Amino acid sequence: MKKTDIAMIILIASVSVLIAFFVAKAVFGDTYNGNAKVKTIDRIDSSIVEPSPDIFNKNAINPAVQVNISGVSGTSTTSGTH
Repeated sequence: MKKTDIAMIILIASVSVLIAFFVAKAVFGDTYNGNAKVKTIDRIDSSIVEPSPDIFNKNAINPAVQVNISGVSGTSTTSGTH
């Protein structure tokens, strides 16, 4: 290679790096050095509070238990037959 070819490659590479730098800076922007206000929460306490007896009691309805209506047992009401 001639010296002019090497110089041209170095010049093109330098210009390409500068263009890439300014394009990246335009796309991503500068770093933010200001202050930001964020919301904070209260500290979590390790004490346990008893749940409300109106909602959590031993006579409450449990949706996981199958309930039989009108004396029909062991059949599914979704099939249409009893």
